[in-house]
Amino acid sequence: MAKPQLSLKGRALRYLSMREHSRLELGRKLSRYAEEGDDVEALLDLLEKNNWLSQERFSDALIHRRAARYGNSRIVAELQSHGVNGEALQELKSGLADSETERCLEVWNRKFGEVAADPQARNKQMRFLLQRGFSQRAVQVALKGAPEDE
Repeated sequence: MAKPQLSLKGRALRYLSMREHSRLELGRKLSRYAEEGDDVEALLDLLEKNNWLSQERFSDALIHRRAARYGNSRIVAELQSHGVNGEALQELKSGLADSETERCLEVWNRKFGEVAADPQARNKQMRFLLQRGFSQRAVQVALKGAPEDE
């Protein structure tokens, strides 16, 4: 016997029960299953109205998942790809900026743990941190191997 087909709303709630989604991402996933007569945008509006879908919660969850491993530019780019922009993005950016140097230092400590002995090793460490999306300033501080305030 075949499983009963999930409604679009049921599918949306299943996705949201697994993790937070952005409106754009959830809309993309649901549109694959939308049949003629289904209004995905109306469903997304209903989910937002009932506070089941929240851009703010999604942004916080994404930052929480990524902050320990990535720099501001990488996190901000990912938020933008999920449709977060405008004033909300500016607030998130300023919140991230406060902790970027210490996060960069933590990543550097986990990966390398000691100041580079030669220019090749220093360049390798710098490339690694820059590819992770950390700013030049944060990378320069991390490569010295000690926090700014010590």
